[in-house]
Amino acid sequence: MFEKILIANRGEIALRVIRACREMGIKSVAVHSTADADAMHVRMADESVCIGPKSSTDSYLSIPAIVSACEITGAEAIHPGYGFLSENAQFVQVLEDHGITFIGPTAEHIRIMGDKITAKETAKALGIPVVPGSAGGVPDLANALKVAEEIGYPVIIKATAGGGGRGMKVAQNAEELQNAFRTARTEAKAAFGNDEVYMEKYLQTPRHIEIQVFGDGKGRAVHLGERDCSLQRRHQKVLEEAPGPVITAEQRARIGKICADAVARINYIGAGTIEFLFENDEFYFIEMNTRLQVEHPVTEAIFGVDLVREQIRVAAGLDMSFTQDDLVINGHAIEVRINAERIPDFAPRPGKVNVFHAPGGLGVRMDSALYGGYSIPPYYDSLIGKLIVHGRDRPEALARLKRALGELIIDGIETTIPLFHALLENEDIQTGSYNIHWLEKWLAATYG
Repeated sequence: MFEKILIANRGEIALRVIRACREMGIKSVAVHSTADADAMHVRMADESVCIGPKSSTDSYLSIPAIVSACEITGAEAIHPGYGFLSENAQFVQVLEDHGITFIGPTAEHIRIMGDKITAKETAKALGIPVVPGSAGGVPDLANALKVAEEIGYPVIIKATAGGGGRGMKVAQNAEELQNAFRTARTEAKAAFGNDEVYMEKYLQTPRHIEIQVFGDGKGRAVHLGERDCSLQRRHQKVLEEAPGPVITAEQRARIGKICADAVARINYIGAGTIEFLFENDEFYFIEMNTRLQVEHPVTEAIFGVDLVREQIRVAAGLDMSFTQDDLVINGHAIEVRINAERIPDFAPRPGKVNVFHAPGGLGVRMDSALYGGYSIPPYYDSLIGKLIVHGRDRPEALARLKRALGELIIDGIETTIPLFHALLENEDIQTGSYNIHWLEKWLAATYG
């Protein structure tokens, strides 16, 4: 087992990894920018190293700085958390060259799944159902029009190197496609330095369902059910729950086995998430995230497992501590993402937190790096906390979430907490009757 792990991240996910390390008797190293010198993850770790100025490009995304921090502290392994360098194949290769273990999949698997076209082709070859679409990248408008005629409108154009909704446009007909195609390529080039796009059939009212998989790198893998992440705004998740309100046990077993078998065949190691659109009782592959997800706590809650601990174990060469038969769903869990943003325009609102009080009680978990007197820097993502609740069933989880939100105090800044108070009063949320377009329509109707 490792004696010391460096966490190449910040905020609540850095704290999450530090806690797992402490329970396992492993020393932790925090890295931070100058803007994060007073951050909670720096205070909680056994050691800390400043790796650069406030800009993430010069700190959390600086591979030389992070490798140097490993060498200075003697850390044998790096946990990347999510975001930043967590899905950077070059980073993984550099670590390998320096004899440092990456707690995650191989550089090859990250490369395969990091490119949307290659990922889709790989998924198809592994027997995972995919959305009808172009065979690869679409080089020009003439080809785009041809593909659209073959698969039928509406269509969606996506950046091959994309994510977070950038370089993604919908076209209902050929006229709209002409403008959407040009705009998508321009956005993709600006956001990712790569203007290649591909096309898929645009599903009308799907849900966003993702399957949590875990492999040991030795040809064994399991699935840990699904999460429903359909409540989204501009392709950004707002609320996640597990198990999915509309997924049957038979559907779960079927798609779960397909996903587990697929990652086992490629000797995948560590945590991964295979994301689908789900419509008319059919699953359609979107992408695979080769890392821990923001919403992993809801899976941990219903299965009673520690995914970070398991990541560390298999990275150290140990077997998984559970089998598929051990994984039995217990109850229902919901997570809401608390952002330092203003409602209804979701504009970032960093600033000083005067008072922070986390909710507690049975079945309540608060993952946050906030504390009273902390000043949220304006240079990074606006996510400041995740509130996770677990109940015997979905109604109990919803009641527990409502109660916990009432206890949560974040004074001094604007947050998205009022959004969740409002959502929990809505009948569609109470019954689980929503899809990936529901939230944006509700926001437009509620706030204009």
